[in-house]
Amino acid sequence: MTKAIITDRLTKHYGETQALIDLDLEVELGEVFGFLGPNGAGKTTMIRTILDLIYPTYGTATLLGKDSHQFAVELRNHVGYLPGDLELYPTLTGRETLTYFANLRGGVDWTYVDHLADRLDSDLTKKVRDLSSGNKQKVGLIQAFMNKPDLLILDEPSSGLDPLVQQEFQAMLREIAAEGRTVFLSSHTLSEVERVADRVAIIRHGRLVVVERIDNLKTKAIRRLDMEFGEPVSASLFESIDGVRNVEADTTRVSVSYEGAMKDLLHVAMGHDLINLESVEADLEEIFLTYYRDTES
Repeated sequence: MTKAIITDRLTKHYGETQALIDLDLEVELGEVFGFLGPNGAGKTTMIRTILDLIYPTYGTATLLGKDSHQFAVELRNHVGYLPGDLELYPTLTGRETLTYFANLRGGVDWTYVDHLADRLDSDLTKKVRDLSSGNKQKVGLIQAFMNKPDLLILDEPSSGLDPLVQQEFQAMLREIAAEGRTVFLSSHTLSEVERVADRVAIIRHGRLVVVERIDNLKTKAIRRLDMEFGEPVSASLFESIDGVRNVEADTTRVSVSYEGAMKDLLHVAMGHDLINLESVEADLEEIFLTYYRDTES
């Protein structure tokens, strides 16, 4: 077993609608992998297909070294899953809900379940119908974590969680990866993915746009360098430098948009009376939007 997830030309059509198209993806063991895309991009379809909840039109998926269709039942013992459209029995308490799921799995360590509930500040004595959306989400997270899965697949997991619980949840994800287990995190919360993910994939209209490490994505993204000089500086000094996309100059102040390394840019700037500079890095949201603009049909 060398990969947590492998998909090979995974495709799903709903009639004439192409929800997923020739998806080739590999997720490593022991990483937190972010899966990004707007509504309708194919994220949930991909998750449901690799979990054998729906059948692909063609293509295959392998989870933890086993075909996800052929070994679907066996894999249930090694995979934790939180759906994006979580539905729970309203008349059961949180603990009764977790007991139901635990029985389906053949039992769990209840000391660990209580530990998870404490970390997420979840009251398991209340009936599901009396819980807020965020507290229902906590019950869903506990059921996904409670069997200590080798692969944790989470679809929009932070929905409804308050900021403090989100921080604790992110710490839990990092702990799982540190133990050599894997998290596949599908989310619209780009800041969350940026904090915890090792790599990300961006999907658009059912097709994979990019798979990359976050730090590598940032080096490829458009960034801005604001500079202040002790003397007037012309924009033409910077316009011919490789990677520079835009230059705005106002006597002693220059703002440059660029991509890639800044070595040549700094070399030119240091040749003048540079007083101050500030680099503004692109965050994951800016990168995400850039990819969508660049691939717009």
